Parts: sequence; structure tokens; C-alpha cells
Amino acid sequence: MNVAPPKFGAKSLVGASLRRKEDDAFLRGKGCYTSDIRKPGMLEGFVVRSPVANGTFRIGSLDEARAAPGVHLVLTAEDISHLGTLTAMGMRPGPDGKKAPYRPIPVLAKDRVRHVGDAVAFVVAETLDQARDAAELIGIDYDSEDAVTSMTAALEEGAPLVWPEAGSNVAFVNTHGDAEKAEEVFASAAHVTKIDFIQNRLVANYMETRAAIGEYDAEANRFTLTCGSQGVHGQRDIIRDGVFGGGIDLHVITPDVGGGFGPKSFVYREYPLVLEAAKRLGRPVRWVGDRTEHFLVDAHGRDNTVHAEMAMDGEGRFLALRIRLVADMGAYTHQFGVAIPWFGAAMATGVYDIPVLDFHLTGVFTNTAPVDAYRGAGRPEAAFLIEKLVDACARDLGLPREEIRRRNFIRPEQMPYTTQGGRTYDVGEFEACMERAMEKADWAGFEKRLEESKARGKIRGIGMSYYIEACAFAGSEPAYVQLLEDGTVTMDIGTQSNGQGHATAYAQFVAETLGLDIDKVTVIQGDSDRIPTGGGTGGSRSIPLGGVSAFYAGEELAKKIRKLAADELEASADDIELVDGEAVVAGTDRKISFADIARNAPDAAELKAMGEFTQNEATYPNGCHICEVEIDPLTGVTEVVRYSIVDDYGMTVNPLLLGGQVHGGVVQGIGQALYENAVYDESGQLLTATFMDYNMPRADYFPFFEFETRNVPSTTNALGIKGAGEAATIGATPAVMNAVTDALWRARGVGHIDMPATPQKVWEALNG
Repeated sequence: MNVAPPKFGAKSLVGASLRRKEDDAFLRGKGCYTSDIRKPGMLEGFVVRSPVANGTFRIGSLDEARAAPGVHLVLTAEDISHLGTLTAMGMRPGPDGKKAPYRPIPVLAKDRVRHVGDAVAFVVAETLDQARDAAELIGIDYDSEDAVTSMTAALEEGAPLVWPEAGSNVAFVNTHGDAEKAEEVFASAAHVTKIDFIQNRLVANYMETRAAIGEYDAEANRFTLTCGSQGVHGQRDIIRDGVFGGGIDLHVITPDVGGGFGPKSFVYREYPLVLEAAKRLGRPVRWVGDRTEHFLVDAHGRDNTVHAEMAMDGEGRFLALRIRLVADMGAYTHQFGVAIPWFGAAMATGVYDIPVLDFHLTGVFTNTAPVDAYRGAGRPEAAFLIEKLVDACARDLGLPREEIRRRNFIRPEQMPYTTQGGRTYDVGEFEACMERAMEKADWAGFEKRLEESKARGKIRGIGMSYYIEACAFAGSEPAYVQLLEDGTVTMDIGTQSNGQGHATAYAQFVAETLGLDIDKVTVIQGDSDRIPTGGGTGGSRSIPLGGVSAFYAGEELAKKIRKLAADELEASADDIELVDGEAVVAGTDRKISFADIARNAPDAAELKAMGEFTQNEATYPNGCHICEVEIDPLTGVTEVVRYSIVDDYGMTVNPLLLGGQVHGGVVQGIGQALYENAVYDESGQLLTATFMDYNMPRADYFPFFEFETRNVPSTTNALGIKGAGEAATIGATPAVMNAVTDALWRARGVGHIDMPATPQKVWEALNG
């Protein structure tokens, strides 16, 4: 649709700090999550999981388990041989032009397990306790073999093989850039700075653990799956076509969702299992994961080892970037797992004018849970790499950190700028954004605060990062609106709220066009039957794509309402104004309510409209984060004491919603930097499988975040929106670690510490 970008005024709903419509129900305990749902005759499922990380197994007699009290069904791999594996995608050709084979996940392991938590059987009973008890009666003989849980160890000669038939633990190899040109530049460079670091493994830990309910209607030959997800249409298509082979009719419903962060995008084994069990038993079957299951089997995030080098001239200008990255895939090629490091490769040069790139990526299998997209999905890894390296370059050359950035930023007059990673930035004012962040953070006053810390026996550091991300990738997200007979409007869209506030943000766009209060607009997501397709929520795409489509749909419905009102009021449609749920002839007291228009409409189609905005290029939110930390050298405890952010999101739809996304994202980034780490022992046991061992960030760990925007509207988006859901996580982690490193460098000349910078690590760095 070709609709001119609107100009939102001071009294516009779009851009206003409106409170979230959805919060009243949540605050009153009236939300409805998958585990809240009770179906008549519903049975409970329990997954039997491997206690060993690597080896073969054999299941003995199932008679005792099947005869246990309350048990209705026990499934093993032999019972579901007709089901396919869980689909993986995104494999790119290697240097030889060939794609490596996928190693997809079986719904139930057949004769070999590859990580602790691998699913080997499914028990269905009247109650969960009965299913658990029956699982204890299943005799499973494991022939445990040596496991490999370290990427480095997995590449060593003679390492245990996750996939013995593959001959090695290399999952794939990708390259990008010009290695030959990079070699020439590095050979003649005036300065070369090198760094090595680890991207620690993370567990998403959304508040709501996963759950699923399967139902089967024999008369209609139709399945229904209810599960928390980030998009019902993707779930439907992968399960229907990939697991069941396309021969089923599947309806997917997602109710309220308590956090997603990427891992709830994926199809997991339990979803086809509850469907298959429901069909066999003729009753609904529910599975609810507990927190330890989440730690063991839901997709983890990050987990890379990196070597990076920057070639510079005598003035500290960047000439070439060389990267050697090893990415842990876990035991299987998960849904989008192989694509995530590649997303990072595409953003490796960040906001800097770097003319040559040499990127070599190796994916590795280990006997651990699969790794896939987690908030930012490759872009946090890229931002951390380049921002850590830029700080190291500044230290090596004796340049201020802000100055080396000034010398190398891509300038506004260079836009549109195509990076060596193949991304085309349309707009950006990076230096101006950094300067404002430095003002906001009182960068110039740091030395005084440093002396105050020293007087109290503490050490202090300040760090910055300048991030950029690609999001709202090329594509579309149609929105469907309908005027109802009570004068309210519904909007259907194929994204999925996981707590972002979609019911409010989308309603702002629709209500803006129709002259309605946002409480008269109901946003409907999470039902694959209501609309034909949907791209789901991920990659900060919902508002940049879906919001524009919602605006277009509202504009189209407004035209239809004006025409219907004009017919009723015997006036010109051009003279009709839409105000507070009524169509009014301008300059008169003649009017008709939306409710009467809906009731009198001769054709129901005239009460419906669809809007679809198609974007041909990604958008590129960016910004500067500045963090100050104070460290107690006696204990190694690091405290974030000041935090300032200046972001460019193109256009702000709702400052309150945006602030929530930024604050939450910063905390997740700080969590990786200082607290969180998923750790396996050599045998493949997850040592951090509970909150007793996995340290989550808490509200009282942090100061107030100083946040403002300095927006430059995107030229690739019809409303100038760039996206904001992942950005703060991308910027936070390098800002915090650069601050920690600055403190250690000032105090002891220590130029590196790996994440998470726990008290023990910091103390050890300070004490040699």
C-alpha cells in the first residue's frame, strides 16, 4: 500500500506515554497462561530424560510402567517412528560451496543420547505425580561414554564425538570477507591490536516456563496445540509439515506468555508429543516444564570463543578487521542455531568505517543443550567483539576511547553506507549521539568521582559502548481490522506479545486513524485460525513492521467508515470527521455512531480492512551506553553505580513502553557481564541447573538508568521506526565490561577479564 508517512501532532496517540492496557488484568491475577488452563478430562504428561550426556541406551520392559496406577500411555521412539525430526534451518555454504548436513532433534531419542536431558520416553497419566512414579519403573540401560562439553576440547584430536558417524565435532565452517586482502593490510599496518575472549553461555529464564496442551478432534480429524510461543503460525507450519509430514490439520493457540527472549520461538519435542498422545487417548494431554527442565533442555544462548585483530595506521584509523570465532551449537543443529553466529558476522564492523574484513566461523558440536537465538541473536556478540576490541586499540595507542571512536565512526555524509558484512546503513549520527551520552554521563567529571572512590578504598571505572543492530528485517506483517456492532474495533496480527505491550502499541496506531479511545481497540494475537499467516515476534520486528501495517489498516477502515457514514448522512465522504467513536459532518451537528454504522452496513466486508507494509531492508537502531562501576578490591564485588544511555530508535511510539524495553534489556546485558553463566562439568552434567547456582540479576543490584533518545528517522521504514526490543541488551554488555576493564587497568594494569566478571574473577585479576 502506498500511504504517505503521516505527521503525528502533539496530541497524537502515537508518541504518547500511555499506560499499558493489558496491565490491569495482570496486576489483578487475571492473566491466562498455558499452565492455568484446565480442559475436561485432561491428562498430564512427563518426559523421561537422560541422566548421562553421551552414550547408547536400551529400554527394557515397559509393562510395569504401563500398568502403574493412573497411567494411560507410555511412548518411546519405536512408538512414534512415523514422526519426523524437529526442523532446523539457516545453514550456509562453506568455503567449498557445500552446505554441511543438519543434525536435527528426534522427538524421542532412539538408541543414543547426546546431552543430559535428552528425551527418551513420554509418560501420560491422570496426574503428574502418577506419571513421575511410572517413569521410575521404566528400566533403561545406559552405556555411558566420554562426553565433551568444551568447544576447545571438542576440536582436539581424539575428542569424544557427539555424532560418531560425522568423523569430527565440526558442525560447519563459514567464511566472509577477503582473507587475502586482509593479510596484505595486516602485513603493512603501523599497529595491530589483538584480543581473545569468551562469550559465556546463558539460560533465558523467562518467568513462565514452557507448557503445552494437545487436543485431537477425531470427527474433524483436527489437532489443537496450546502453548506459549513467539508466533503461532511458525509453530503450526514446523509441527504440521516438518514433524507430522504435512498430513494433518493443526490449530495453534497461544494465550498470555510470560517472557520469550528468543527461545520461545522454537518448536520443542513436547509439542508433538502432547498432540500424538491426545490423538491416541482421545483426551487432552498437558505437559508443564519445571525450572530445572528449562535449564537442561530449552535452547541456551551465546557461547562463543573469539580471537580478533585490528590493523591500524599511525593515526589509529582502522584498516582491517580479522576474526576467528568458534560457536558452540550444543548437541544438535537447533531451529535457527546455525544462523545466529552468521548474523553476528554481518554486524562485526559495527559503526566503524573498516574497509577490509576477514571472518572465519566454525560451528562445533558438544554434549550440551542446543544453542540458538537469545535476545539480540548474534548482534550482542558482534557489538561486544568490536567494542571490546576498539577499547583495546585505544589502550595500545594511548588514545582516549572517545577519540579513537571519533576517528573511525561512519559519518552521516557517507550514508547510505554498505559495510563489509553486507549491511546497508541508511542513516546514523553516531558521533553526535556519543557526545550527548558523554554529556549526560558527565564523562568529564569522572576523575573527581574516581578520587572519591579511592578515598573510600574502592576502585572505579567508566566504560562506553556504541552499538548498532540490524532488526525488523525485510518482509511484512499484515494487520486485519474490523468494526463491530458495539462500535469497538478488533485488530488481528500474526506477531505475539511476550510482555512487550503490543495490546497498547498497536491500539495506538489504529485508534489514531479512527479517532477512537485505545480502550475501544482490542488486539488479538495467538490464534492460527483467525488469519492465514504471521511472522511472529523476534528480531524487534513487531512494531516497525506490524505497527505500520496496523496504521495502514486503520487508515483503510477509516475510509470505509467515512463512505458508509456519508451514505447514511447524505454528505460527502471528504466532509466526514471521525471523533470519539462517531462520524460527524464537519461544521454541523449531524453525526452517526460507529455502532450504528456497523449495524446498518449493507455488506459486512465494508466493516473490514487489511493493511500490509512491506519493508525491503532492515532498520538499524543504534546508540551509546556509558557505565560506571565501583569495585571493592578486598572482595572483588562490582557495583554498577551510574548508567546513561542515548539511543536512536528512529521514532518513539510510546515512551513508557520504550523505557520498559530499555530497562529490561540493560539488566539482561548486565546479567551476562557480571552474573550469569551456564557451566557444565567434564562429564556433561549442568552444574548451574537451579537458581541456587545460576546467578540472576536483581532489581536492587542497579542504579536508576538515565535514558533518552536522539532519534534519526529510518528511511527504510514508512514511519521512520527502527525497533527497540533487543537494543539495550546489545549495548549494555560491552559498556559494563569496558567499565570493569577500565577499573582494573587503572588499578593494576589488567587489560582483560572474561565474562561474567564475578567477585572471584575480579579479586583474582586484582591479586595476580
